[in-house]
Amino acid sequence: MGSAHPTKTTKTMFPTEFEFTLPKGYLDTEGNIHRIGMMRLAQAIDEITPMRDPRVKANPAYATVLILARVITRLGALEAITPMIIETLFACDLNYLHQFYCQINELNDSQST
Repeated sequence: MGSAHPTKTTKTMFPTEFEFTLPKGYLDTEGNIHRIGMMRLAQAIDEITPMRDPRVKANPAYATVLILARVITRLGALEAITPMIIETLFACDLNYLHQFYCQINELNDSQST
């Protein structure tokens, strides 16, 4: 797993956003690959809100999709990151993002989403 590349915001003393590069990349409907993105640190609400979603109640693993859609702030030239985009990532990219999320939020295995 690659190391997180932090980007400091102007008002904080520690990095809150981290650049990543997907192993394969998101393939959009026009055939463009989007690999380089930015993920921000999660806030409590990012993990609480998805728990109210009926898709998570039906399948708890879906929480990862919703959380990633909230914390990824940029992916290539995409204007917005939606759960549908996360759903259509290659499995290796979803796994990479989940591990990256845990890394930047300093979660251990027992706390991961």
